[in-house]
Amino acid sequence: MPELPEMETYRTKLAERVTGQTITAVEVTREKTINVPVEQFVKEVQGASITGVERRAKYVIFKLSTGKSLLVHLMLGGLMHVAEAGEDLERTKQVILSFGERKLLFIGLRLGYLHLLTEEQLAETFRELGPEPLEPAFTLAAFLELMEKKRGALKTTLVNQKFIAGIGNLYSDEICYHAQLLPTRQTNELAHQEKENLYRSILAVLKRGIQYGGYIDLPIFKGDTVTGGYNDHCFVYDREGEPCDRCGQTIIKDEISSRKTFYCKNCQQ
Repeated sequence: MPELPEMETYRTKLAERVTGQTITAVEVTREKTINVPVEQFVKEVQGASITGVERRAKYVIFKLSTGKSLLVHLMLGGLMHVAEAGEDLERTKQVILSFGERKLLFIGLRLGYLHLLTEEQLAETFRELGPEPLEPAFTLAAFLELMEKKRGALKTTLVNQKFIAGIGNLYSDEICYHAQLLPTRQTNELAHQEKENLYRSILAVLKRGIQYGGYIDLPIFKGDTVTGGYNDHCFVYDREGEPCDRCGQTIIKDEISSRKTFYCKNCQQ
């Protein structure tokens, strides 16, 4: 499932290509992907222009000139791709937004969705989300205050969207590795220095994920050589049986709260 670095990559790349553009046509092939009747969706979206592309947690928000927004959550298997004139993908598209000959394809949204929302509905969707870890307000002091109230395994804490927004299965493992902490450690048992290290690792790993274009299976546009680069730079995620880059010991795969988890038992304590 795409996490903060993936959705931030989508935000920046899509903003470059659709901001200021008018939606000239709308095609919906799966009604369950949207939240209003197809006829209403097409009527409200077609003819509107994209005034901006934003991100909150694992969501991307397309701001419309009508005052409403299109909110996308890709969930498991969802992708977005900008197709230029004459380009097509042999993938199942649930929604297609056309900007003249350019098309924005929403692919694999069998669990994900694209909802048309008012500002009030957006605010309600985000109401219980935790802080954005890359925002200036997410200081060490703010993080330590959050940690004072938490109990439970570190892995489970990091993926809790009410605790911090945007971290999921992949980056929680990468953060624990970077901080040299076992994902099974109890948050309330971490020493002060370990919490400081964890804070710095959250920032470092998420920025690194963005730098390498996230963990995405499909380029966002033809000729895109950045998106998906993190696939080749994971510390531990999906590397079961491979040697740890730090100590050489074998990376193991485990399960914590029904989530697959990768770590090095030797150099994570």
